[in-house]
Amino acid sequence: MMTETPESVTLVPIDRIEVLNSRDRNMKVFEEIVENIRTIGLKKPITVTEREGADGSAAFLLVCGEGRLNAFRLLGETHIPALVVNVTDEDAFIMSLAENIARRGHRPLEILADIELLLARDYSIDDIITGTGLSQKYVRDIVFLLEKGEERLIEAVQNGTIPLTTALEIARAKHDDENLGDMLEEAYKTGQLKGHQITDAKRLIEKRREKGPKTGGDRPKLPNSAHSLVKTYQREVARQHKLMLKADHAHQQLLLVVQGLKRLFADEHFVTLLRAEGLDSLPKYLADRIETA
Repeated sequence: MMTETPESVTLVPIDRIEVLNSRDRNMKVFEEIVENIRTIGLKKPITVTEREGADGSAAFLLVCGEGRLNAFRLLGETHIPALVVNVTDEDAFIMSLAENIARRGHRPLEILADIELLLARDYSIDDIITGTGLSQKYVRDIVFLLEKGEERLIEAVQNGTIPLTTALEIARAKHDDENLGDMLEEAYKTGQLKGHQITDAKRLIEKRREKGPKTGGDRPKLPNSAHSLVKTYQREVARQHKLMLKADHAHQQLLLVVQGLKRLFADEHFVTLLRAEGLDSLPKYLADRIETA
């Protein structure tokens, strides 16, 4: 991990910077960043670490300052002031997460995802605590839910159905604990649970009792970057496009059927045959379609 702050600021080409840990951002906050930089300039340089690019020239990994970097791009700048630090890819990654966590002010939804990501990269709990600056209790509480496989509770925290503290109390209680109801009522009285959250929590407990802590499949992941958000959007567009093609194909087939029926009903011999069999009437909807075809 970096121990010294660079003494000088370097102008770094924006097109040579790769974002190591891209994150979604609040657009209102981002617009404020852009406007501040437009009017008074960049007050704090970004932080990068230098690498050799594929073409042999210097390239950089972004450590801190994605919002400022994107603002410079939007403003049409080609270079940005940066502190160039000498750190490993792993240290750069955890420094980036630490900045994200500090910037977001301990929002459980995103911090939970960050900690899960660090665990997947074989970081120990102590490493996560040291690198992120989060309290030991907070990190251990989140790791407790992850290690217990409490997918339903984790998903509920991510969706904002219940707060992390309530999820922990449910996870630590036994499935047949009759005191859970009293615990929820107390949480409601103290303001820990608000509005319909107490009802949602009770439903969650019942479902967890019936079906267990796991959701029975991969729990949905929120997009953790603008890139993944675009990918999710593209997949949805492709799915909708396929549905439109299927609908168009069905429409064409229906038109062929209607045209065929119209020709048949224009044939007097065919109509006479149907009349003889008592089949000379059609449902009103189909009759109207043939009439207007």
